[in-house]
Amino acid sequence: MKDQTDIAALMAEIGARARAAAAELAVADPATKRRALKAAADAVWQGRDAILSANAEDLALGRDKGLSAAMMDRLALDEARIAGMVEGLRAVAAQDDPVGEVLAEWDQPSGIHIRRVRTPLGVIGVIYESRPNVTADAGALCLKSGNAVILRGGSESFHSSGAIHACLVEGLRAAGLPEDAIQCVPTRDRAAVQEMLTMTETIDVIVPRGGKGLVGLVQREARVPVFAHLEGIVHIYLDAAADPEKALRVVLNAKTRRTGICGAAECLLIHRDLVGTIGQGVIRALIDAGVEVRADEVLLGIDGTVPAGPEDWGCEYLDSIIAAKVVEDIDGAIAHIRRYGSNHTDCIITEDDAAAAAFFARLDSAILMRNASTQFADGGEFGMGAEIGIATGKMHARGPVGAAQLTSFKYLVEGDGATRA
Repeated sequence: MKDQTDIAALMAEIGARARAAAAELAVADPATKRRALKAAADAVWQGRDAILSANAEDLALGRDKGLSAAMMDRLALDEARIAGMVEGLRAVAAQDDPVGEVLAEWDQPSGIHIRRVRTPLGVIGVIYESRPNVTADAGALCLKSGNAVILRGGSESFHSSGAIHACLVEGLRAAGLPEDAIQCVPTRDRAAVQEMLTMTETIDVIVPRGGKGLVGLVQREARVPVFAHLEGIVHIYLDAAADPEKALRVVLNAKTRRTGICGAAECLLIHRDLVGTIGQGVIRALIDAGVEVRADEVLLGIDGTVPAGPEDWGCEYLDSIIAAKVVEDIDGAIAHIRRYGSNHTDCIITEDDAAAAAFFARLDSAILMRNASTQFADGGEFGMGAEIGIATGKMHARGPVGAAQLTSFKYLVEGDGATRA
């Protein structure tokens, strides 16, 4: 294993090469970037056997390490998930290029014409844990937005991420773009992460994707700006005017489709008037689907529930577990979400337009939903092709971070010999 000095030198070299590549990408024409992404998609599909072989190696190591079922699910690839990566790469390729888009323009009485246009951020560092598909998503979105990217995947997905990265490089090569535009940190050494957090001269923003421990570390120690969400503590509130069929369908999908993603529902809030009807039916359906329901004292009367403790409010389980609580009304639901939520995604099930409007207006989560599964909290489902993460902060990007959100802007000012009085 390399010592700290070697890691520092390695990361400095990677950063310098990324900065040089970013200068070329910033002026790459849309057709060239599109060609690179399509070639990368073809390479991923053609190389799926190698990717699956690398993933099998990661899964074996994960089992040896005793990773949870949810973590193993996030790590696992199959042909369908590889096909999803390919689809995401092609979808990003097909999107309009954000670089150079005119966001606004106007004339001033002084004779100057001003345009505000999108411009790449420069170099993006992405630090992620077990999901190897982030390699493809992040690489594609950074390339589309004219940014170079340094990818540091988790040790669990080291082999899978490396195999996917090789396909992205093949796409760059096919389009004649610098191969340093998408780099993968070639070591599991955690010192590489610490280096990335302080590379202010070569990295413009860090995007962490992972659990609370990773994201908290990045937010505490980074000297580089950060796009991040700390946790996906996702709530669904069954309002007094909830439709029973919609409630059952949405809650089951939001909890059980994939329990290990950040859009999975973690807490169910039930209006007091629904306890004996819709609320009871939804909870029984969750239990029948194999979900452990940790209930407050009111809901413990439902067979199969277990008592919730204080630690269950505001918990991101990423597993087949959900907390459930009765609230007096929409005010109680909003108060609970404000106290325990993480500003990621929250949902109301209701046929009452006024209740939905109040829920949308009074909560400030990055994504708010009505009568729709919270598993739609995903850049691909938002039409972005893919996402680099869900940002819950209030500066710059918020919600799913796609290609357009990975840009800043600059002002282009033109005159005809204009001078200031």
